[in-house]
Amino acid sequence: MSHRSPGRELLSLFSLRTVAGQVFCFVLGLVLLLIAGGGVALVLQGRSDSLQEARLRTMSVAETFAHSPGILPALDSKNPTAILQPRAEQVRRQTHVDYVVVAGPQGIRYTHPDPALIGKHLVGPYKEALAGHGFTKSFSGSQGPSLNSVVPVKRLDGSVAGVVSVGLTDKSVNSVAARSIPFSIAVAVAAFAVTAGGALLLSRRLSRQTHGLGPVEMTRMYEHHDAVLHAVREAVLIVGADHRLTLVNDEARRLLALPPDAEGRALTDLGLAPETVELLASGRTVTDEVLRVGNRLLAVNLRPAGAGGGPPATVATLRDTTELRKVTGKAEFVHERLLLLYEAGARIGTTLDVSRTAQELADVATPGFADVTSVDLADLALPGDEPTTPDSAPLDMRRTAVAATDPDQPLYSIGRLVGFVPSRIRAMRVNIDEVGLGPEVITQLGWRYWDPDRASKILDYGFHSVLSVPLHARGVILGLANFWRAGNPDPFDEDDQSFAEELVARAAVNVDNARRYTREHEMAVTLQRSLLPRDLPEQNALDVAHRYLPARAEVGGDWFDVIPLSGARFALVVGDVVGHGLHAAATMGRLRTSIHNFSALDFAPDELLGHLDELVSRIDQDEAAGGDAEIAGAGCLYAIYDAVSGNCSVARAGHPGPLLVLPDGSVEVPEVPVGLPLGIGGMPFEAAEFHVPEGSRLVLYTDGLLESRDRDIDAGLELLRATLAGRDRTPEQTCDDVLDAMLSGPPTDDVAILVARTRTLDPDQVAQWAVATDPAAVAGVRKNVAQWLSERGLDEEAFTTELILSELVTNAVRYATGPIEVRLLYDRNLICEVSDTSNTSPHLRYAATTDEGGRGLFLVAQFAERWGTRYTETGKVIWSEQTVGESGTEEDA
Repeated sequence: MSHRSPGRELLSLFSLRTVAGQVFCFVLGLVLLLIAGGGVALVLQGRSDSLQEARLRTMSVAETFAHSPGILPALDSKNPTAILQPRAEQVRRQTHVDYVVVAGPQGIRYTHPDPALIGKHLVGPYKEALAGHGFTKSFSGSQGPSLNSVVPVKRLDGSVAGVVSVGLTDKSVNSVAARSIPFSIAVAVAAFAVTAGGALLLSRRLSRQTHGLGPVEMTRMYEHHDAVLHAVREAVLIVGADHRLTLVNDEARRLLALPPDAEGRALTDLGLAPETVELLASGRTVTDEVLRVGNRLLAVNLRPAGAGGGPPATVATLRDTTELRKVTGKAEFVHERLLLLYEAGARIGTTLDVSRTAQELADVATPGFADVTSVDLADLALPGDEPTTPDSAPLDMRRTAVAATDPDQPLYSIGRLVGFVPSRIRAMRVNIDEVGLGPEVITQLGWRYWDPDRASKILDYGFHSVLSVPLHARGVILGLANFWRAGNPDPFDEDDQSFAEELVARAAVNVDNARRYTREHEMAVTLQRSLLPRDLPEQNALDVAHRYLPARAEVGGDWFDVIPLSGARFALVVGDVVGHGLHAAATMGRLRTSIHNFSALDFAPDELLGHLDELVSRIDQDEAAGGDAEIAGAGCLYAIYDAVSGNCSVARAGHPGPLLVLPDGSVEVPEVPVGLPLGIGGMPFEAAEFHVPEGSRLVLYTDGLLESRDRDIDAGLELLRATLAGRDRTPEQTCDDVLDAMLSGPPTDDVAILVARTRTLDPDQVAQWAVATDPAAVAGVRKNVAQWLSERGLDEEAFTTELILSELVTNAVRYATGPIEVRLLYDRNLICEVSDTSNTSPHLRYAATTDEGGRGLFLVAQFAERWGTRYTETGKVIWSEQTVGESGTEEDA
């Protein structure tokens, strides 16, 4: 680079094109910014200090004048102005304030620098001072914007005799701040001069080192230098006048096998052939001279450097011509295949659907790789089962996907059953133009169900090459992918076969994942449905309808149940196990079975949930001890409906509460205390009891009904209430309407819904008597029962019923305390109940021959269909249930 004159060098310092000029201008701009900021800060600080000083001065003058001797008598005199005006002016001149004004309580001036304003009303705020408080404020008065301090003059009794107002105009305040401006300017000029001199020296030195280059030029020079050394696929060497290597890039090291420390060493010390050293050290100009180095042919170009004033040198470039043609020929091919594989990774396996994955494979391969692509999958793989691989019998496959550039191609359409003998696991290609599609070729490919007419149509269409690749994963043949070419004149070669195997292998993994997901999903759904109640118990107290929908992606652990209890009562249950899949379904089965067992003990809803909570906690502990990370937490709602009283008792654990649809169509949300989910433990559950009018509908559901991507749970609950309100519907219609309104597509979580329309027993179906605690009262009970049964045409049941009640009442009279009651319920069955205040439950046993008692419950168990004990808040109830029309006769007894 040529040397520049000092004038041009100095001029370049102010040019934004060069790095030195940019640095110089940046430093100057930064200094100016800092100086300006400092000046503004000083002025603002001076202004602030001046204002503070003005506040203090005006307030002190006002306070001093207001409390000075003689002020109070002067204010109370007949002519305050004559006394106060001279004194006010004297204070104003001595304290250098702009005005000292004294005014009466009515705001009339007694003093003012302008005598014409005396007797006029005081301008500005002063009422606060009349209240006895001094203050300082800015306002616009008679002398312009001012800073004013007002102080009251108080009498001995605390009343205000007048006010003293002292002020400074803004002009006076600013004059104080202006005194610091010359000093600030001097400091700023000195700082600018020193900084500008330093920046000038720094920029001149930087300009010499960068040769006056700009940032873009320096960045480009560095990028070029880095590219030459590492990225350029052409060897570059710079040889100095002393025949030493000044610069060498990575490609030159590779082509000439140079050592790592080649730079700075002489050419003769690098182990190069003599002809190579001679050519590089010649210093002449050479264009594309061929030089053999080992087994390579290098095209060498030499150009002298240093003519512009730099040191003399020779620049050599070497190009390997042996690999150029080979690399050029394959570059485009490899690029296309890489793009196709990248597209396959992005497009294949977007869903867990087997058929969709197969179609994605066909779409990716057509038309970039083949003119027609067909995918056949084993029949068992489509529903998710494990395909079998017999050695000789063909594996039934079905055409699952086809993609073609021409929709009129003659291959089998989707759905056609084809066959394949899984005797090979690698791809096989056939040049149809050479070998045709004869039986021996078809046998070699392993295809079955192939007819000559179809082969003739294929040949007539123009297919000349086919590549068949099995889809296999984990050692199992899942299907077959066939690639056909007709428009592309090139037959499939080995590179095509390798690419097809890679493409199909990726797709096979996705197909296998989809197949296994389908199988596990179906297994989980099957298990879930097998664990749910298939048939609800026959009864007259409730008209029940239910629905269960598994999740779209993975089945969960939702369940519902209707459990008959003693005394014409029924338990309604809905629940939801945390998690999805087989684990959740199995846990749901365990909880449902446990609820049946606890219900047989006639626990109250809150007590039953307490026992269930302990069970879930033990399940969690067992899974944690076994290393299973899944937690079997669950939500549950348990309700007991009494068909005699029409009351419903409900408790819930981390589950949505029930909805009650009244006969008039209105919807109520019963207040049911919510407990923690099952498995959390530590807190008791609470039950709520409410009356259910006959003909009402109890709606129980899981949270999957409310949840949705486009709404929250509160919005879902409002939509459910709006759907249930209105016209009267059967439980079946209610279920259908709710699902239609709440679900726009397959649910993202399991949904269980239970709708029960309530009925109550007619009073004529219920009888109740109080029994005295006297053994003689048993005869009266027998008489009343016989008469009540006879009135209802149940004479055949009289003997058995009298016997059962006699034993139960006798047992209560003998062992219990307090009042005893007998109740008969006649619905589908005949139910006898004896209640007392004792908490001791009798037990069935075999009485010895010599025992006087102990046979009563044995007789009850023999004649009753079922019997048991349930506890109440006041005692217990022993009940028995008889199937009407199947009671024993007197002869049997």
